[in-house]
Amino acid sequence: MKKSTTFTNLVQMILKEEDVTRILEELNYVDTARKFTGHQLLLFFMNAALEQWDSFRSGVGQAASCGLAPVCFSTFSSKAGAVPYECFKRLFHVLVSRCNRSTKRHLKLPQELLLVDSTTITVGKTRLPWALYHGERAGIKLHVAFDAASEQPVQVEETLGTAHDGPIGERLAHKGYILVQDRAYGKIKRFDQYVHEKQYFVTRIKENVTMVSPHALKRIATETSNVSRDLTCYLGTPQCQSELRHRVVIFADTNGNEIRVATNLMHLSAEQIADAYKARWGIEVFFRWIKQNLNVPVLFGTTKNAVFNQLFAALMTYVILKWLYVRAKACVISCMSIPFIRFKEQMKHHRLQPEWIVAMARVMDKFIYLSSS
Repeated sequence: MKKSTTFTNLVQMILKEEDVTRILEELNYVDTARKFTGHQLLLFFMNAALEQWDSFRSGVGQAASCGLAPVCFSTFSSKAGAVPYECFKRLFHVLVSRCNRSTKRHLKLPQELLLVDSTTITVGKTRLPWALYHGERAGIKLHVAFDAASEQPVQVEETLGTAHDGPIGERLAHKGYILVQDRAYGKIKRFDQYVHEKQYFVTRIKENVTMVSPHALKRIATETSNVSRDLTCYLGTPQCQSELRHRVVIFADTNGNEIRVATNLMHLSAEQIADAYKARWGIEVFFRWIKQNLNVPVLFGTTKNAVFNQLFAALMTYVILKWLYVRAKACVISCMSIPFIRFKEQMKHHRLQPEWIVAMARVMDKFIYLSSS
């Protein structure tokens, strides 16, 4: 494997051309191009995320250094707008199913935590007239379900920036996980619904939500605990009140601010409930990381297909980088360990140490073996 084509080759081994062709055929998209196919578009966009290209035009000038075939920027732009973004969305979920595996649990909980939140990317309204947001801005949202243990997104929904988070959050729910959500998802009727559906959740409630008929739960308080109250109650006013009693844990964050979370986890301690909600910071770190390191805020195109193709390609780039990093790190001696951000930068500039290159080769050999068996 040539040093200059490492990332491109890795992508091609994990997401093959036949994967792209099959999905495009299912979407009834006829790819008539002989050279710049849908698979080539995928490789261009994923390298654009890793290399942090500025635009279609600047990217084609750097394509050769990434092991990509030369192409003019207008071809790149036209293809990005023509290929239905549902293709890249499906590819993202194919990639997740291939790469994600359960990892060691960081919290002693019976199920993994699924962090649900959204991030908004905004630009001037003239760039995306189909996605008007507020005033002179246009924007789109990525709604993400994020596995706290593996630090990987497992499901993503795309909407306009004006879409409400709550209904999308219901679509991202998964009974195999404990949902951890912020106030935007704290609809009282939804809490009752989750109980009926046997969906575990830990959701922050808004400051103006009334707690009716509170009943304190027995607990053994410790000096180090930041939990101030642990109780069950009905939530809301008579006009809009929960049908069921819900557990509410009240605790202080690191800045001393009071946090109230509702949950149906009755078998865990209040401190465990508080720790589960604190883990929600993991998805905020993820959003910040992809925006700072994968060029997410720099939208190349102006059509819906071009925009979401770029964003789903960036998410796939993250999944591959994180997957490779975690598994290769396990094969590298501790003194050669490096942070994830440095791994990404060394991958970008082709400066990975030999120990890491060997470890990555082992990871890929195992992946290919398991894929073929």
